[in-house]
Amino acid sequence: MEYNILPLGEQKRIALVAHDHKKKDLLEWAKFNREVLAQHIIIGTGTTGKLLEQTLNIEVIKLQSGPLGGDQQIGAKISEGEIDFVVFFWDPLESQPHDPDVKALLRLAVVWNIPIACNRASADFMFSSHLMNEPYQRILPDYEAYRQRVVAEVEQVEPGDVQIKVSPDDSPAQNDEVIG
Repeated sequence: MEYNILPLGEQKRIALVAHDHKKKDLLEWAKFNREVLAQHIIIGTGTTGKLLEQTLNIEVIKLQSGPLGGDQQIGAKISEGEIDFVVFFWDPLESQPHDPDVKALLRLAVVWNIPIACNRASADFMFSSHLMNEPYQRILPDYEAYRQRVVAEVEQVEPGDVQIKVSPDDSPAQNDEVIG
């Protein structure tokens, strides 16, 4: 796989997200790191964004609440290159109605090589890095070949039936499938 370099400036776009039982932890952590956070662009989901803005007295770009699409908005901003860093204190002991959205956000952070801190210790280590306040060259996988791949050819066999010929790279076990 080829790679691209995305230069990040000193000021990062940081998403701060916390599940209900982790909001207190995130707010305490954010208060301790207020001076560093104030130097960056802060994006938050729903209630977390409001609480951060009130607690830190800094501007926070507020998206929807997580269960109402906020986690998906963060994921979309990651894929569009609009977020450089994520601090997401998620609750591993509590089932969430939007668990698939949470998993998708975490997956996209990995896909796009976004640093993501999921607890206070990882956030402390990342924020204490000298890279936090200086330019950084983020290495991104070049997904152009993936975007250009041929997934399937669709042919109409009979009215109502479609035959899909899947390229061998996409499905080694099955090349032809009829969907009716």
